Amino acid sequence: MTTESDARDELIDLAADFYDQFAAGDIPEMTLPTRTKSNIEYDEESGVWTYGDRTSTRSANSVRGARKLLKAAYTIEFLAGQLDDDRSSTLRELYYLSESWDNDEAQFNSQDESNDLVEDLEIVTGVTREDFHMRPEESGAKVMGPLQIREQTNRGDREIHCQLDVGQGGYQIPNNPDTIEFLDNDAEFVLCVETGGMRDRLVENGFDEAHDALVVHLGGQPARATRRLTKRFRDELDLPVVVFTDGDPWSYRIYGSVAYGSIKSAHLSKYLATPEAKFIGIQPEDIVEYDLPSDPLSDSDVNALESELEDPRFQTDYWEEQIELQLDIGKKSEQQSLASRGLDFVTDTYLPERLGEMGVL
Repeated sequence: MTTESDARDELIDLAADFYDQFAAGDIPEMTLPTRTKSNIEYDEESGVWTYGDRTSTRSANSVRGARKLLKAAYTIEFLAGQLDDDRSSTLRELYYLSESWDNDEAQFNSQDESNDLVEDLEIVTGVTREDFHMRPEESGAKVMGPLQIREQTNRGDREIHCQLDVGQGGYQIPNNPDTIEFLDNDAEFVLCVETGGMRDRLVENGFDEAHDALVVHLGGQPARATRRLTKRFRDELDLPVVVFTDGDPWSYRIYGSVAYGSIKSAHLSKYLATPEAKFIGIQPEDIVEYDLPSDPLSDSDVNALESELEDPRFQTDYWEEQIELQLDIGKKSEQQSLASRGLDFVTDTYLPERLGEMGVL
């Protein structure tokens, strides 16, 4: 784990590099990987998708580039001071804090701009934003299952059992899950669930207790903290990980971000992605086999599916077969469409059968 001192040193070294370029009479610049799908490569050693060799340069040889480096310098100063004071802030707060900076040109025009700059600093320093004490707004993602943990908080450490010491809502995943220590674990596997409605159905039906499952609510596109904790479950507890989403192209990308990483955070794939994660459903073949209630694919759905056929994360025999089938039937279904066969069907039949086929149960 990166220490606060290490994180601060990396930031100061970057600022010193800008200074040294000035002192040498050079135009300051900062080089980063090009963050596009065409610059994503499969890393066979780690089993995840990472940035390739293409780079982009932030240079002060233009007014626009100079502004970017000015904003980077102000942000570095703020983050280093935050670490010195052992404080933290949200990404949203950073955007608003910039309005108090003494140079109008250093202020951010939007939160997207400040978010992107923090990601740039992660890439060039090799330090995560969590180690800068930067946090997003709470994602609301939670865990329910037979796991005892110790959590570090500002008010001291506390031990929590993620079934016995929490309500129906479960244990809320903190911004930095690396502060969690695993104490005792009786889980057999991890089930990542896209929607809150399905997560609630599984908990109400006692699926986590009946099958010793850690049920992780992804909350749609999963936050980094959720993906990081999922990876830790796999790497440190040696638990199989399966992902349960709606049956549409946007949900398949949720699975892809859990298993292989995303373009936006490809610099952190080895830290966040769980390449051993398997997709449980809803599969296009489930829509056919169970005659699930469905909606027709929209034009944007079709375009997304065709794009996924070209996406390196989905270029496997399994995914090509499933996507081609979905394009053929022209349908998509939600997780909760399984309720058409009864409220217990998902926990008594669908999931046990799929988990059995996958060798998890």
